[in-house]
Parts: sequence; C-alpha cells; structure tokens
Amino acid sequence: MTNMPALCLAVAARAVKAGDVFRGKGRVVELSLGQQLAPHLPFLRRYARALTGSQQHGDNYVRAALQAILDAPDEFPRDVDPRLGLYRTFQAIFNSTDLGADDEIAQSDYEHVGNARLKTLQSQARQALLLTAMEGFAPEDAAHLLDVSTEEVKSLVEDALSEIERQTRTSVLIIEDEPMIAMDLEAIVRELGHSVTGVAVTRDEAVASAAETRPGLVLADIQLADDSSGIDAVADILKNITVPVIFITAFPERLLTGERPEPTFLITKPFQHATVRAAISQALFFDKQTAPA
Repeated sequence: MTNMPALCLAVAARAVKAGDVFRGKGRVVELSLGQQLAPHLPFLRRYARALTGSQQHGDNYVRAALQAILDAPDEFPRDVDPRLGLYRTFQAIFNSTDLGADDEIAQSDYEHVGNARLKTLQSQARQALLLTAMEGFAPEDAAHLLDVSTEEVKSLVEDALSEIERQTRTSVLIIEDEPMIAMDLEAIVRELGHSVTGVAVTRDEAVASAAETRPGLVLADIQLADDSSGIDAVADILKNITVPVIFITAFPERLLTGERPEPTFLITKPFQHATVRAAISQALFFDKQTAPA
C-alpha cells in the first residue's frame, strides 16, 4: 500500500508546473502544490483520526484524498488557501466514499461505539465541531468545507457539544506539571460536568493515581516535572486499564511523525478552551464505557 509521504512527494513532482509564487522577506519563491500541502498533512491526519476514531480508517481517507489530488492536480482549488483546498478535497472524499469495508476496521470497537453514537448525533455536526474547535478553521471556512451557511456551522457545533457532553460524563486524570495549566484544565473539565480524580506531575504519580482511581479519561502532557515522560506514563497506564487519552503538548512534532502509532487526540500548547472541550468530547465519543445501549 502506498504510504502518505510517498504520495505527497508524488503530488509535489506531478504539480511542479502548477506552482504558486510566495513573496516574503524580499524573496520570491515558487512552491509546488506538494510543497504547499506537506506542512498540513500531519494535521489532516489528526482530523481524520478524530473523525473516524481510528488511525488506519482515517489514513485511508487521507490517502484517497491525496491520490485524488495526484490524479488531477489541475482540479485542485487554486482560489483558496492550500490548507483549505486540502481539507475541501478530503471532505469531498469522506462524504461521498465509504472506505470502511475492511473487516478489521468494520469490526473495531471504535466503529461499534461510533455507530451507536451516530444514531443520536449527525456526522455533519461532528465534522463542524472538529473543523472549528480542533482544526482552528473560522466558522466561515468550515461553512465552505461543509457546503452550509456560517450560522448553520455554529448551530451544528453547539448541538454536537451538547449531545456528546450529555452522553459522556466521566472522571478525568490530569497529568501536567505546570500548576497554572493544570488548574486551567481542571476548570475546563469541571465546567463540562466531569469529575477530576487527581492531578499528577510525574510518571510515577500518574501511574499510581490511575491504578487507584481508574479514570475514564486521561489528559497528559509529554514532558513532566522530574524529566519523566508523559508518553511513558500513559504507556504504563494502558498496560492495566483501557482508557482514552488526550496528549497536550508544546511539541506536537514529537508525536506526529508518521513513523509509529500516533495518538488519536493531540492538542498543541498554547491551547484554546474550545479546543480542549472539543478534544474531550471526541475522545469520549468513541469510549465504549459511555456508549449508548
């Protein structure tokens, strides 16, 4: 199966003749289409994973979108920002093509939980929520991507948040060594109606707290107070319990490498409250512990 770095290089090679001119700092640089899209690819994959609940399933849609661009580079939208055009292409694929026929994907826990939730929440509302709160698109841009009005996007987002939050009350372990950030996260969690089982600042504290309280969600920084790793802490926790995890970090490039299994949910510091709220809602969206019967 063709991997995405290779596909992105192919897009670049095929689209050199369709380059744009970038002006800045006294220089004029011609960027190929592939070069323009490459910086946005890790974040499109993040969006696809959050939308589908599976790295493999999400990557299938991203790969299909890149293949569509490779097959017809001249049809790529040139009247909008390249990132907007990339997501627009992805949206067209996602909303018109069923890539979930593979037995392994169709039978996954994520799919079973997602299907149960989709009975009570429109897919378009979830897309609107992720595009605005997690991917940072303005409501006007999300409206362009979804082919609806700006006001409808705002309404979809509120509807999605209200319904998911109603379904997914749980307890949360926060792994964060910066007191102000930890307090901010705790406030957000409580505002959403969840409880906080504890705030851990080291790997050992986090593992011990999770073993004692068995939280329903973990929010984890990747660099902790004693130079221990939040990634290692989460790995230890997941050996004993099954729980959704959201990483919150100033160094997303350490996790979005494409070289190993990546976290489904990742928030970049500094974060907006709406981003954390959306990530929590989506992480719990695929949690079978709170799935509708």
